[in-house]
Amino acid sequence: MSDANPSVSLRKERPPVHDQLEFFIEQARQATPIRTAVVHPVDHNSLMGAIEAAEQGLIEPLLVGPEHKIRAAAEAEGVDLSPYEIVSTEHSHEAAERACQLVRCAEAVALMKGSLGTSELLAAVIHKTKGIRTERRLSHVWVFDIPNYHKPLVITDAAINVAPDLLTKRDIVQNAINFCHSLGIHKPKVAILAAVEKVKPAMQSTIDAAALCKMADRGQIKGAILDGPLAFDNAISLQAAIDKHIDSPVSGEADILLAPDLESANMIAKQLIYLAGAKSAGLAVGAKVPIILTSRAEGTLGRLASCAMASHMVYHPEQDS
Repeated sequence: MSDANPSVSLRKERPPVHDQLEFFIEQARQATPIRTAVVHPVDHNSLMGAIEAAEQGLIEPLLVGPEHKIRAAAEAEGVDLSPYEIVSTEHSHEAAERACQLVRCAEAVALMKGSLGTSELLAAVIHKTKGIRTERRLSHVWVFDIPNYHKPLVITDAAINVAPDLLTKRDIVQNAINFCHSLGIHKPKVAILAAVEKVKPAMQSTIDAAALCKMADRGQIKGAILDGPLAFDNAISLQAAIDKHIDSPVSGEADILLAPDLESANMIAKQLIYLAGAKSAGLAVGAKVPIILTSRAEGTLGRLASCAMASHMVYHPEQDS
């Protein structure tokens, strides 16, 4: 099995302005494939996504699920499963539990979602006794390569926490910061989004933004530069900030956008994909291992890039200091 060797370094240089996801994939290929429990890979997308990542040298898959269904999916695609280990279970629920057990036994260092609901997988992950939760809340990071932005942009949380309160936002931010550290972004700049730039008592998102910035000042959030509340325009555009007389170290240089809630984060993310031509990859973070969460509509690049991001996290685990 593959072990996470802390001496392995995937971070030799900063990502380019364009083809950022391809850059992270190429870096991850230089390391040993990470042993990944693929949960319930019984359809075309989930099985072929795992096989493609294995063929690219990104993961060493453990196929966890009903063996007859996995083999039927492979036969339909003409895929030889002899190089891969199958861990047979009765159904998807058991597959999720078994995958978490493999992590607890150090037989896998990452999880990959197959053909089951995200909520079903995450229920097993956060189980109090059988799961792989940590002291922080689980959250989702979405990494974007946007044609007219000069570096990778992380948006959080667009998939797990629907209406996070202040302490949940603290965990979401810290998870995203630690994730950026694993990619070699040593002091990420975090824009805490709201509709306006001033603290307004009637707008909870602005109060949370101000509190999060003060929490960072007091060491309750570590490893990043935070500013907020910031509207989307003056988070992304320095000129927009100048026009509004906002002096911020984050404006025009944001690495992370913290949205007020899941709905706004999800809308921003999908607008970037479908209107701005952004390329994306996504993970669930905050558990003991990275969880590769890809949409059913995700293409090959997004699946491979998500595996590459997980590899970066495995080989560069972040510890809060």
